[in-house]
Amino acid sequence: MKVRFSKVLAAVAALGLIVGVAPASHAATSTIRLYISADTNVKDLWEKTLIPEFNKSYPDYNVEVTFDRNGANDAQTLAKITASKVTRRDPGIDIIDGGIVTQLGTAGLLYRPTGGLLPNVKKVPSILVKNGNGGIPYRASTVLLAYNSKNVKTPPKTFTALMAWIKANPGKFTYNAPAGGGSGRSFVQTVLDSTLSKEDITALQTGANKTVQAKWAAGWSTLRGLNKYTYGQNGTYPTNNQATLDLLSKGLVDMGPVWSDQIASALKAGTMPKDIKVVGISGPSFTGGPAYLGIPANSTNRNGARLLANWVLSPATQNLIVSGSMNGLPVIPQSLLSPEVAAGIADLDITAMRAPYLSANDSDMKAAWAQEVPGK
Repeated sequence: MKVRFSKVLAAVAALGLIVGVAPASHAATSTIRLYISADTNVKDLWEKTLIPEFNKSYPDYNVEVTFDRNGANDAQTLAKITASKVTRRDPGIDIIDGGIVTQLGTAGLLYRPTGGLLPNVKKVPSILVKNGNGGIPYRASTVLLAYNSKNVKTPPKTFTALMAWIKANPGKFTYNAPAGGGSGRSFVQTVLDSTLSKEDITALQTGANKTVQAKWAAGWSTLRGLNKYTYGQNGTYPTNNQATLDLLSKGLVDMGPVWSDQIASALKAGTMPKDIKVVGISGPSFTGGPAYLGIPANSTNRNGARLLANWVLSPATQNLIVSGSMNGLPVIPQSLLSPEVAAGIADLDITAMRAPYLSANDSDMKAAWAQEVPGK
């Protein structure tokens, strides 16, 4: 996968500020309770970019944010929403941004807006909407392999080549603990998937499956075998996505998996040396795809949640997601974006990215890695 981040960054400079949609009036002030179960860059996207722009267009709405970093409380949140549906009580949340959305959709706990009630969803590829099970795709990103081009002249472009490079260059590769961020989690899933059949991988992507999880044993063995080759060479790992970026920026490692949006943001901000480049791998690739918004079926402000979700899918807001601090990928056709923004992401097709595990399997994978790999 060829990613032209330099063009993305140039587009940001050329584009400037893109305004939101035209204001609309409402009879009374309404609070939309947004629950964010993700990393700090997603929180910043909402609080520093999206919510301020939304308020310009809809000043009678207040967006109230609750932040759960990296989904640490996903299990409790799922239980809370499940119980509220059974008791027909307010779940205390109107809209969710986080990996838990797909699990809620599978459990039938999401309100499923139609194109009539959410017109802009008709702009999103139908396969992404279908895979969301009620979740609303609103941005995308993918995990890429970052490398120091001063020291790595020919980066690996396949999974097999990457594994060989790690063993040939002890201490120069790292990935963060899966519980601390999705880039490390993607690497771990990729190692596990390299030992599974296509049918087993699909099963883990689409439903909770303890039977297939039992087949992770070969992958855990492979990951334990990497302990002596990763940074520190003693089975210790960076705590989160940012910690991996810090090791790369300081030159302490030459290679590691990173999120496409986070590395682009770091390069734009000048916190990452320009010698750090990115490449996609294949056979299997790292994971990626859309992030979903979910509206709990018994939310007491579904109207406000729908309004916010529909606004996020507008071309003007999708431009902000691509060109702003997030440096995300759009979920609407690139032809609907500003030409300057679209030019920087012309090589990316989010419908072709490899999906992560369903939230339940993902949670089990994080817990199992902590037991099976570090210090072993």
